[in-house]
Amino acid sequence: MSRYALFDRSRLVLRPLDEREHDMHLDYVLDIDAPVEPYVHANLPLLVERIAAARAAGRPVMLMMGAHVIKQGCSRFICAMLRRGMITHVAGNGACIIHDYELARIGASTESVARYIREGQFGLWREDGEINRIASGGAANGLGLGEAIGRAVARSSFPHRDLSIYATAYELGVPATVHVGIGYDIIGELPNFDGAAFGETSYTDFLIFAAQVEKLEGGVLLNVGSAVMGPEVYLKALSMARNVAKQEGREIRHFCTAVFDLIPIEGDYHRQASKSEPGYYYRPWKTILVRTVADGGESFYFAGDHRQTMPTLYRQLAQRMGV
Repeated sequence: MSRYALFDRSRLVLRPLDEREHDMHLDYVLDIDAPVEPYVHANLPLLVERIAAARAAGRPVMLMMGAHVIKQGCSRFICAMLRRGMITHVAGNGACIIHDYELARIGASTESVARYIREGQFGLWREDGEINRIASGGAANGLGLGEAIGRAVARSSFPHRDLSIYATAYELGVPATVHVGIGYDIIGELPNFDGAAFGETSYTDFLIFAAQVEKLEGGVLLNVGSAVMGPEVYLKALSMARNVAKQEGREIRHFCTAVFDLIPIEGDYHRQASKSEPGYYYRPWKTILVRTVADGGESFYFAGDHRQTMPTLYRQLAQRMGV
């Protein structure tokens, strides 16, 4: 036992979600045919070609994302990409499953941090504890966290489960993984959070992700709105995959990466910024756009609102692939 005092979670007071004021409601989730101003970028048609070519050749197209993609109302587009075979893997951070689960269950998500942190209520909502129970059950059954969440939502009677990216992936048999950091997410505040279960299920997901990265030669990796989880998980998985590929006489060098984010990058993003520049510490740049494609790959960067870039990418892919 630790010699240091632990916070006693039994003292916490949880409130039900129907008492929470939500910043995001169902009407903010974009319909698949919603009028959206197209995102215009000279390289987007090139990325569309790379994705179409990868799928035609049976190569993977992996999507890593932060929760902001869901909060910007793009769930229907990610689900449609899964259903139409445009992407073959989804990887999210811990916040992704929280917003995905809440949207499916109550048709709303996202609380005001500014308000609820003042009240000591931020993140302390009763129904979110069900995510922790699902993770514990997943660990007991040898499942990854994404599969456990997707299965639970797919088998539920939640009124909006069609919006769930993880349920959609589960029903299609497409890997959908969750890469958590302990203490990062609100579910870690709750009395029933089981660190061992989350560690086990999320590590299972990391190995599932790494197994997909082994197939990345000729494929595409997309990183959408993830400044830390996406680049870091991908970097370690690629090192593992290349280690094994080298022993087997294979290469994982010729593939395409693309980053979609909000931060403009000045100058040539194919060159790593110097350590004296703040851009050096922006991991999607140095990891995804430069270092991991330096030996035969190519990369693209798209700065823009996910609410504009994701519908545009989906619609151009649908036209190009004829699906």
